[in-house]
Amino acid sequence: MKIAFASTNNIHVNQHFGWCKEFYIYEILEDSFNFIKSIDSSIEISDEIEKLTYKIECLEDSDILYVQQIGPKASRMVQSCKIFPMQSAKENEKIEDILNLLIKMRSNPPIWMRRLIENES
Repeated sequence: MKIAFASTNNIHVNQHFGWCKEFYIYEILEDSFNFIKSIDSSIEISDEIEKLTYKIECLEDSDILYVQQIGPKASRMVQSCKIFPMQSAKENEKIEDILNLLIKMRSNPPIWMRRLIENES
């Protein structure tokens, strides 16, 4: 399961999806996680749909997108690409804390996560 985080520092989830300049991609493997890479998403595009399409393309093959904020149109577009968008529960939530929570959730996953786990097989 791959998770893309909208962050300015690879420590906290602190970016709005549409304004994010860099995404940090992690992978969860059973009971651990690994940093995979950062993806530059800093190209400025004025057309809203083109900008959102570009941001989604930057997510590559992520399963989950974790952001500070995401608008309803962007959220629908992300979902239509089979990526599950999630908003941070609090300001400056730590990426490591979220990853550890997702690992714990795997033992009794909610329905949305069950679908992702089934697709891993």
